[in-house]
Amino acid sequence: MKKIIKFALLFFGSFAMAQVAIGKATISVIPATSTPNPSISLEFGDYVAPNGRGIVVPWVTSAAGTTGSVTGTIIYDVTDKILKYKNSATTWFNLSKNETTTVDGTANFDTTGVVNTSLQTPTTEIATAKMSIGTPSSVPGILVLEDTTKAMVLPKVPSPHLNIINPEPGTMAYDTTTKQLAIYNGKVWSFWKP
Repeated sequence: MKKIIKFALLFFGSFAMAQVAIGKATISVIPATSTPNPSISLEFGDYVAPNGRGIVVPWVTSAAGTTGSVTGTIIYDVTDKILKYKNSATTWFNLSKNETTTVDGTANFDTTGVVNTSLQTPTTEIATAKMSIGTPSSVPGILVLEDTTKAMVLPKVPSPHLNIINPEPGTMAYDTTTKQLAIYNGKVWSFWKP
């Protein structure tokens, strides 16, 4: 009986550090082999016509008001409608723009984007809720990729500004046409190229 329990623990424990594919059958393989790429922790499916898909990052009412965020956290701040990345213990880096336009030709400015938080507003967040991919730790977050040698692969979409229909604010994808990170703030797309 002890051997069966040990085998079961070993068997199920091997899945604790598994790679995850969402929207596709398996993780991409190393070119010219059939070996799953060991550098991928989480990978999303590629573009399938006619609709592209991106991932939507968590919304917060204020980046400054978040507690426990660690370097590497990505959020969408509904207050100023900007996707942000925490690049140090105290600093948030803007990944998208907050375009402003005049209202009725006056000097009053209207911030861009319409954020519909009706899906999350009535929901009570469970502070301890967490999905961990990799070696579990005490790092806070909703979805935490904890491998030190693996990365997340974003959904790959050609021209996401044309192919992701009705994107939500905070949507991210990799533009395969221009080879750029594409981020939607609720009204406009921002593109980042290394």
